[in-house]
Amino acid sequence: MSTHINAKDGEIAKNVLLPGDPLRAKFIAENFLENAKCYNEVRGMFGFTGKYRGIDVSVQGTGMGQPSLSIYATELFKFYGVQNAIRIGTCGAVNESTKLRDTIIVNAACSDSAILTQRFGNLHFAPTATFSLVKKADEIAQKMDIRYKVGSVASSDLFYDKNENWKKWAEYGVLGIEMESAELFTLAAEFKRNALAIMTVSDHILNGEQTSAQERQTSFKDMMHLALETIFEINS
Repeated sequence: MSTHINAKDGEIAKNVLLPGDPLRAKFIAENFLENAKCYNEVRGMFGFTGKYRGIDVSVQGTGMGQPSLSIYATELFKFYGVQNAIRIGTCGAVNESTKLRDTIIVNAACSDSAILTQRFGNLHFAPTATFSLVKKADEIAQKMDIRYKVGSVASSDLFYDKNENWKKWAEYGVLGIEMESAELFTLAAEFKRNALAIMTVSDHILNGEQTSAQERQTSFKDMMHLALETIFEINS
């Protein structure tokens, strides 16, 4: 039985977008989905289900960090039978080739999280997105003519990282730092489901550029549109 999602059977679609910010979930429901209905308000973590181009789609806030996302993604996979989950969030760029407001289609996620250590001990698991979703999103992004990259991110447990671990990730080609994708990919592997993450670069760690909180909540529409189109295509 789900503890953190107060939805009845059938109220959550098999295809779910997962923004960290519950207000971004609300924005997507109000601006992209038809006949969207709220199925969850527990702890202020909004969840909605509506239709996008005739396809049932849900959007569920997950909060910040892998422990918080882990709760919602586990319950969605385990109790509600979600098959396709796409995280839509923000990241901080860590190389010169990635620009503010770029879209990143994430194919893999490094991590420093103890969550992976608790699961695998001394083993090293590689959290990766579902290739078919990466491929489809890449095809759609080309048609949309948006500025995007395909590559890896690092899911860190620390937002204020005094050790500047991002520098080591950057040496190995990581495009951005965020806080959730590795856990989503790992849970999708465990439950045999499909997962993808699509990021918008909200700030640039190298040069200090950043967007406002309002921009992060409502203006990163390319990744929202791309995620929804990806869901439409894989269900058509």
